[in-house]
Amino acid sequence: MDITAIRELITIYLAEDVGDGDHTSLSTIPANTPGKAKLLVKEDGILAGVDLAVEIFKIIDDGLEVELFLKDGYPIKKGDIAFYVKGDVHSILKAERLVLNCMQRMSAIATETRKIVDLLIGTETKVLDTRKTTPGFRYFEKWAVKIGGGVNHRFGLYDMILIKDNHVDYSGGINNAINNARQYVAKHHKKLDIEIEVRNFDELNEVLKTGGVQRILLDNFSLTDLKKAVNMIGEQHTTEASGGITIDNVRDYAECGVNYISIGALTHSVKSLDLSLKAVKE
Repeated sequence: MDITAIRELITIYLAEDVGDGDHTSLSTIPANTPGKAKLLVKEDGILAGVDLAVEIFKIIDDGLEVELFLKDGYPIKKGDIAFYVKGDVHSILKAERLVLNCMQRMSAIATETRKIVDLLIGTETKVLDTRKTTPGFRYFEKWAVKIGGGVNHRFGLYDMILIKDNHVDYSGGINNAINNARQYVAKHHKKLDIEIEVRNFDELNEVLKTGGVQRILLDNFSLTDLKKAVNMIGEQHTTEASGGITIDNVRDYAECGVNYISIGALTHSVKSLDLSLKAVKE
């Protein structure tokens, strides 16, 4: 965890949600009322966001006490209790929705990722996330992918050069795009890998002829063409496949021998896992 980044984001989220106060709780419950709540699992999956929840509670009120039973990455079933939180009721209720929003989405992403990771057992292929994330929530979505057993692709535009179709078209072709990227890296003393997307065998052949990249992204290749392309590339470059890959066919793509498969749906199409923070009457 990058604690500094996490705390900055949580502060923003709380400002959005709380504003000048949780007036419902303030108006209905006396100040300093003690209480306890449980994180109740209402749907099977993979748990994610526990460490984040603990940090949210701590930022809102460092007097809150959290008793953990399940950790990030654990398989969960309906009826499980992930943790108890005890302390000032106003603080618990202030944290409730933020904790649930984060944990429900992160758990959904971790669950979907784990399904795919399990399908790839026995192959050398790893599943990657993408930049198809929720603005302002990317850090946590990519964290959830890792909890689920996946691998993070570049975090943003700044930590890798990924030359896609628009870059190729705007720069006047593959050769120009690669050479421009290499010159840029050298000129600015950047330690950045260069990856390039190809859409067909003509483009692949031009990349192989030009060289100077670390990874080749094979976009929307059929299974037959992907296997042929991977064999053509051999050990010269790391390979990645994307486009039209789902949980139903991911194993078939992996068996083509590609190093990585990137799936945007890990973060842009998941349905939140059903979790609830419920008051415990003692």
